[in-house]
Amino acid sequence: MARIAYDDTDAAAFEATRHLADDGLSAWREAVARHLDPRPGVRVLDLGSGTGRWAQAFTAWYDRVEVVAVEPAEAMRARSVYRPVVAGDAEHVPLRDGSVDAVWLSTVVHHVPDLTRAARELRRVLRPGGRVLIRSAFAGRHQAITLFRWFPEAVRVLDSYPGVADVEAALGVARFGTVGFEQVPQVTATSLAEAARTLRREAHTPLQLIGDDEYAAGLARLREAARHETGPVVDALDLLVLT
Repeated sequence: MARIAYDDTDAAAFEATRHLADDGLSAWREAVARHLDPRPGVRVLDLGSGTGRWAQAFTAWYDRVEVVAVEPAEAMRARSVYRPVVAGDAEHVPLRDGSVDAVWLSTVVHHVPDLTRAARELRRVLRPGGRVLIRSAFAGRHQAITLFRWFPEAVRVLDSYPGVADVEAALGVARFGTVGFEQVPQVTATSLAEAARTLRREAHTPLQLIGDDEYAAGLARLREAARHETGPVVDALDLLVLT
């Protein structure tokens, strides 16, 4: 499923550096609530749940919402803060037909080899009227993500990801249509100095897929900027909603 292996090293780096603080996610809580209607009894599939941070957040944020976590990488499942988590991927979801009200995919779609097959699988497991919420960095939309200021070489990796129109077209094969699209801000780090200190290359697909010299140059730029810039690091990722 993944562009990178997500072995023990990758999963450990992800666990150590990609879990955002609750107070940095308030805008995501509000955005998800606008599109999901998270009333008691709603069942959400967290597909590509990683180390379980979003599944954990949903159950803490929304009263009596049930989250089913599905993750393909064994190393990520082993580190999941949410239980249970089961093996599966976007083309092979281990759930019955019509068994969930919504699907959440966070920074996952660029790892899916065949989005059309995945779309049919999402349609299968969703109940009528169910929604797909996709949190992602899409091709051509790097401007609101701080990482790319210091690692501009990584933009070419991002631009190999599916774009918004690509995802809409693939899911359209399974009769999905877009009902929402917005940028959602998040506090990624309390300061640029913290971001520089805690950065792990293994936790970021675009950084893994650039050259070593390019990574070293970007890291030097980041560390130099961290000596002077103050204030929190605020990024914005996109939320694409389809039904």
